Amino acid sequence: MQKMITARHFDLTPEMKSHAESEIEGLTRYFENIISAELILDTERHRRMAELKVKVYNQTLAGTAETDDMYNSIGVAVDKVKQQLKKYKGKLKDKRPEAISETVEQATRPTTDVDEVE
Repeated sequence: MQKMITARHFDLTPEMKSHAESEIEGLTRYFENIISAELILDTERHRRMAELKVKVYNQTLAGTAETDDMYNSIGVAVDKVKQQLKKYKGKLKDKRPEAISETVEQATRPTTDVDEVE
């Protein structure tokens, strides 16, 4: 997974960066095939905002949070994306891959004289 952390209007401390990276790594417990994760941290007076964008296959899941503490903002944004990943994984399981594989087998099976019983 490719991780990118951006800090706007403040200096990113090594402690905060390691905390953010560990939170992002925790997302792999819910969905293993994450392509990339981008975390944008922003400070504006007393507001601390965190925006997390996670790319999986053909979709981008996003979660934003705004609190008075940056660590809380990161945690809330990650929690929002966790819920979306759980829902996305559930949708993938609901597509019933066994039905799809049966259709592919029927379409690719060679025709023989045995199949044509008159």
